[in-house]
Amino acid sequence: INISTTIGVLAVFFTQGSNAHSQSKAPAVKNSKIYSKKKDWTELGDGGDEWTQGKTLLKPPDQLDLSEAELKEEFTRILTANNPHAPQNIVRYSFKERSYKPISSVDQLAVHFVLEGNLLHKDSDEARRQRAKQGLQEEEGAGDERPDSVDVKPGIKERKLTNQFNFSERASQTLNNPLRVRTVLYPSSELLHRSIPSDDITKVAKVSKIVERMVTQNTYDDIAQDFKYFEDASDEFQEQEGTLLPLWRFQYDKAKRLSVTALCWNQKYKDLFGVGLGSYDFTKQGRGMLLFYSLKNSTYPEFIFPTLSGVMCLDIHKQLSYLMAVGFYDGCVAVYNLKDDGPQPVYKSTAKTGKHTDPVWQVKWQEDDIDNNHNFFSVSSDGRVVSWTLVKNELVFTDIIKLCIFPFITACGTSFDFHKQTDYLFLVGTEEGKIHKCSKFYSSQLLETYVAHNMAVDAVKWNHFHPKVFISCSSDWTVKIWDHTIKSPMFTFDLNAAVGDVAWSPYSSTVFAAVTTDGKVHVYDLSVNKYEAICQQAVVAKKKTRLTHIEFNPVYPIIIVGDDRGYVTSLKLSPNLRKKPKEKKGQELPKGPEVEVAKMEKLLCLLREPESTSND
Repeated sequence: INISTTIGVLAVFFTQGSNAHSQSKAPAVKNSKIYSKKKDWTELGDGGDEWTQGKTLLKPPDQLDLSEAELKEEFTRILTANNPHAPQNIVRYSFKERSYKPISSVDQLAVHFVLEGNLLHKDSDEARRQRAKQGLQEEEGAGDERPDSVDVKPGIKERKLTNQFNFSERASQTLNNPLRVRTVLYPSSELLHRSIPSDDITKVAKVSKIVERMVTQNTYDDIAQDFKYFEDASDEFQEQEGTLLPLWRFQYDKAKRLSVTALCWNQKYKDLFGVGLGSYDFTKQGRGMLLFYSLKNSTYPEFIFPTLSGVMCLDIHKQLSYLMAVGFYDGCVAVYNLKDDGPQPVYKSTAKTGKHTDPVWQVKWQEDDIDNNHNFFSVSSDGRVVSWTLVKNELVFTDIIKLCIFPFITACGTSFDFHKQTDYLFLVGTEEGKIHKCSKFYSSQLLETYVAHNMAVDAVKWNHFHPKVFISCSSDWTVKIWDHTIKSPMFTFDLNAAVGDVAWSPYSSTVFAAVTTDGKVHVYDLSVNKYEAICQQAVVAKKKTRLTHIEFNPVYPIIIVGDDRGYVTSLKLSPNLRKKPKEKKGQELPKGPEVEVAKMEKLLCLLREPESTSND
């Protein structure tokens, strides 16, 4: 038989069969190319052009006619693990709060397939009947072999049992979701010391803090973006007014019933600040706490120091940023070291070492003495201003001055501050409303006394730039600015509420901020408005919370305010609250502290001229 003839016949057969099938099954479609049985089979057998051409796709009659834009359009779907049929309004009665509360955790499990099975012991009657039905037969007398081994009858294909184990499943799954608690575990130092070497503890703690900061920054990324890049656009339309943008809020669960009694920024690490917690209610005194927060992590403190007595004041050393001086309600002063792992202070005064007999209201670090020993000052309601020197393992005290109203009546000190340029000159505010100018070299004599306020002086602070200017505030609703060479105030501002604290800005000699007990922050710029605040903004609820302290960040345009509920709120100053002098065309303004001194001096001269004219 000729092989080529056979191949040609087969080709014709398959061609006709395929054409017949396509003619009977496929509908007639325009512009479609179908092989016809009328084709010359010799052309197909000889390798014509039809074999080299690709198959043409058949277009269904019901296919949609879409344009190119519609074909390129993408439809995306987001798959979530939430069950759309799960109820979201389930409530249960809370016996603790005595009310119905919605349940936040809803069972999102959706069961799509359930297969229930039962196990039979291989020696049971039902198991024997099933094996007999499947053609299996038990082996008799197999005592030394495995209990799950079986013999197979000759001629019958061996089948394996579905489960050759007794009383156990290879895998199981429960329909009840286990209870999961989302929390952060902070292992105690005692537990870590038992299981992990000290070097490994330090490494683990450092890594865990970095991870926690990364998670926190992702969670509060919108606030971080506001802090870095957002500026209030409304400042462009109101030249003499500004706003405060709330940023992070710092709180610690174990300090909810305590009040913020002190705030202090770290001068070396600009994102770190210390918070003293205690109580201004003298009838409810108890424990206290010293916390350190970072702007990089607002959810949890970086350092926690619990104290037996309430913290009334604190100050962080400018050069040695790991040293903190702290004053307590019981009259003790102490020094904490962040490098020390323990919760106890490295130095603390006692009754034998000259501690105060009343609450300590202010502590301030000073320059090292002649012997290069660190030292700080403190003032208390007992009228003593005391110098404390860190000598080896103890605090050595020296009484600098004893405040007196009359020869035998002691004045109660409430606040003090040292001059920025002249280190021996300092001011002391008293409970009687007076401010005393004192010197380290004259322990028995006051340089000057200012009749400042009608109530206790809550804060007194020297200006950062001008050497003659200081500011004071009181619960008598007033803030006053003084020239220490003149016994009467240069400026007096009535804030319509008790003033808890006041602070000068670090970037301008004419800007200061104050907090009042009605929950407001007041920001003044004397170079813009000498009579009213350029920003007056409520930060907390008026009836529930009272603001206690305020501090400017040394670098960033941020202020932090503390309240009597233990919360610290950070706020960003809008551009109008931190304006700098504009340069005129062809004229460069001088830079440096001299510019700020000149700004304040210009205001003082305007006030001194009418006074000198009236005296003439």
